[in-house]
Amino acid sequence: MGRSRGNDEPGGRSARPEASPAPSPAPPPAPLPVTAADARTQVAAVLRRAGLPWDPRAVTDALMVTTELVTNAIRHGGGMAAFHADVHEGALRVSVADHNPQLPITRTSPPAGSRIGGYGWPLVQSLAAHLSVTTHGNGKLITADLKLH
Repeated sequence: MGRSRGNDEPGGRSARPEASPAPSPAPPPAPLPVTAADARTQVAAVLRRAGLPWDPRAVTDALMVTTELVTNAIRHGGGMAAFHADVHEGALRVSVADHNPQLPITRTSPPAGSRIGGYGWPLVQSLAAHLSVTTHGNGKLITADLKLH
C-alpha cells in the first residue's frame, strides 16, 4: 500500500477552503465638525452612503436643522462637544452636544428691535419629527429625527 502523505490534493498540497473576503470595516468616525458647513458635509455623506431615494425638500430641511443645531451649539453652547448623524428606517437622526446645560429658548414673538437671530430653535421644532433635549451637569445633547420621504 502506498504511503499517504496526509494531503487531499495530488502533488502533496493540502486543500484549503477559500477564505471569505473580510467584511469592509465601518468608516471611521467623522471628526467633530468645526463649522455648520462641515456638519452639513458630514450629513450629506451619511445620506449618500445610505443610498436611498430622498425627497429633496426633506434633505434641504435636514441640512437646515443640522445648520441650526450646530450654529446654536457654537454660538450659545460654549462649542460643540459631540456630533453624530445616521439614517435609520427612513429617518435622519442628528445629535449635537454642547457645553452649556441651559435649555434652548422658544420665542413666541419675533426678537425685539433689530437684533438678528432667535428663529432657529422654533424652526428646528417645526421641522423635526421628534426632538429631545437631555441635560447633564456640563452641557446638553439635542437630538432631532427628520423624516426623509
